[in-house]
Amino acid sequence: MSSFKLKIESEAYSDIQEGISYYNSKKKGLGREFHLEVKEYLKKLTSFYFFQIRYDENRCLPLKRFPFMIHYTVDEENQWIVIRAVLNTHRDPGIWKSRR
Repeated sequence: MSSFKLKIESEAYSDIQEGISYYNSKKKGLGREFHLEVKEYLKKLTSFYFFQIRYDENRCLPLKRFPFMIHYTVDEENQWIVIRAVLNTHRDPGIWKSRR
């Protein structure tokens, strides 16, 4: 299987930045650790994206250390993985639907 290209929507970038800021406010350097884990999981998705479909055509990949899920869709024909949201699991996962 070839590697897919990754597209991160601006709202998902905002989600990541909010997470970084939140964790930095709790402990110095923790935001960086969160960011590194998100980057690691995003890289994994480009090679292996077959995580379960949770709703509509959206798949979710939970982070291991932090209570966040990466919400994404896959365009197999064009080999794109579109990151729609990176949300805390304590929030309503449908929140990103109202963004567009």
